[in-house]
Amino acid sequence: MLYKFKSRSAPDLIMLEPHGRQILQIIGKTPGTSGIITAAQIPGAMAALEAAVAADEALAAVAQEQADEDGVERPDTVRLRQRAAPFLDMLRRSVAEEHDVVWGA
Repeated sequence: MLYKFKSRSAPDLIMLEPHGRQILQIIGKTPGTSGIITAAQIPGAMAALEAAVAADEALAAVAQEQADEDGVERPDTVRLRQRAAPFLDMLRRSVAEEHDVVWGA
């Protein structure tokens, strides 16, 4: 299943279900078949997502240090920062133009 996010301020954004669900949970929305993030809720959603990205990056840095100490090569993985970037861009554009973001699955 896919999640499709729409706003009049930005191009549509399509995410695989696990990633869309993760983003929605981070911003405090219940993942479902459809929903809305109002323009008034966007600043809080952005702050929550940016905090989650910072926490994920800190965990990744600690894991990388441990892998370096152990001499183990860690495989490259897609981090939350990379998955969240297009969504954060959509939120920034939407809040600037005071438009809601809606989603559907």
